[in-house]
Amino acid sequence: MSKRVTSRKSLTSKVRTRAAVLAVGMGATVALGAGVATAAETGLNSGTVTAANAVQTQAAAQAKAAAVKKATAVKVAAAKKTAAKKTAASWVDPVKKYTLSASFNQAGGMWSHKHSGQDYAVPIGTDVVAAHGGTVVKAGGNGAGDGPAYGNAVVIKHANGTYSQYAHLSRVDVRIGQVVATGQHIALSGNTGNSSGPHLHFEIRTTPNYGSAVNPVAFLNSKGVKV
Repeated sequence: MSKRVTSRKSLTSKVRTRAAVLAVGMGATVALGAGVATAAETGLNSGTVTAANAVQTQAAAQAKAAAVKKATAVKVAAAKKTAAKKTAASWVDPVKKYTLSASFNQAGGMWSHKHSGQDYAVPIGTDVVAAHGGTVVKAGGNGAGDGPAYGNAVVIKHANGTYSQYAHLSRVDVRIGQVVATGQHIALSGNTGNSSGPHLHFEIRTTPNYGSAVNPVAFLNSKGVKV
């Protein structure tokens, strides 16, 4: 009787031990599965965050590129506008601080025909500048070849096919063939030739010679110069 009781107790103990081991194993499996699931979820979340960051980075780069492109376009437009203004104002008055006297096409006893230019009343020795850049094609006395009535004179050829003439000068400071810039000094005003008083006679011509003059004031106004 004693031996049977002992055997039953031993069997019961073994069963309980196996059950405990099984329970522990199941718990470890559950814990491991949960760990694996958590790790997988963490990896998924990490991948999602990385992808989102990549999208944001690309979007930021595209936005920056667009901003740079826009800024460049604005700068180019501003540069073109500035260049256009400079081109429009690339003509200047041949003298400063003047009083307008005889005008274009004005009739009078001073001229055999109507007046061929615009007179700027200024003191003798006033600085005379090129109204626009170009090449000197005439320079000297006798109207630089246009006759003694002009006194000392200069004629400049411009790239747009027009010519400017400066007459009654007291001194000529350029030579034929010389290239001059807009606003560059070319002579001093005077009272030479057929002149009623100190002034600069200014013409815009379609050729270098007398007889091809157009209204110089209207021409300068069209170039942005208010005479």
